[in-house]
Amino acid sequence: MQVAIVEDDPIIAKAVTAAVAEAGHECRWIDNGSAAGDESLLASDLVILDLMLPGEDGLAVLRRARAHGVRTPVIVLTAKGLVAEKVQAFEAGADDYLVKPFDMDELLARIEAVHRRAGDKPSPTMTAGGLHLSLANRKATLDGRGIDLTPTEFNILELLVRFQGQVVTRKMLCEHVWGFDWDGPTNVIEVHINRLRGKIDQGRDGSLIRTVRGRGYALAPD
Repeated sequence: MQVAIVEDDPIIAKAVTAAVAEAGHECRWIDNGSAAGDESLLASDLVILDLMLPGEDGLAVLRRARAHGVRTPVIVLTAKGLVAEKVQAFEAGADDYLVKPFDMDELLARIEAVHRRAGDKPSPTMTAGGLHLSLANRKATLDGRGIDLTPTEFNILELLVRFQGQVVTRKMLCEHVWGFDWDGPTNVIEVHINRLRGKIDQGRDGSLIRTVRGRGYALAPD
C-alpha cells in the first residue's frame, strides 16, 4: 500500500514513516499543505493528514480534494481533540480521526481497518425504491431528483440502503461512518439523521427513514 504522510513535524513524520514502512507499506512524506495537491492524494492508497499545516491547513486540503472527486481514504492525525473539531473533519470527508499524542499500534490498526473498508466495497450502484446511490461518484438521487449530501450523510444513507428494511443500530452506524466507537456526544447520529431526512423527505407525507425506538433506524422505501 502507498501511504502519503502529510505532516510538518519531522519527528512525528519520521516515526510514523518508520512504523508504516515496517508494517510493509511504502511511504511518501509531504511537509506542507500546499504541496498536498489532489495529484499527490490520487497517487496514494491512503493518506495520514495533519490539520495544522503550513501553506494550506489540512481541513482545506481535505475539502478541496473531496470537492474534486478524490476518494482516497484519509486518516486525520492531529493535536486538535475537541468534539466539534472531529465532527468538522468527518463532515469534510475524513475516514478516521486520531488525536496526538497517540499510540503507534493504534494508528497501524486504524490504517489496516480503513484500507480494508475502502477495498471491501459493494456494487458501484445501490437502489431502494426510487432512491439511487452511485458509490463511484458519491451521488444520490430520489425519483430523479439530485440530493446534495455531505460525506457523512452519504455514508449513513449507504448503510441504511444496504440493510433496507432491517434495523441499523447506532453502533453499526458509528462503526461504518467513523470506523471505531464514537466517543463524542450521544446525539451525533440523531443530528445527522434529522439533516438527512430534511434532504430526502421533501414533498413527502412520511419519512423514508423510520426510527425504531431503543434500537436504531430502518430504511422503508416505497
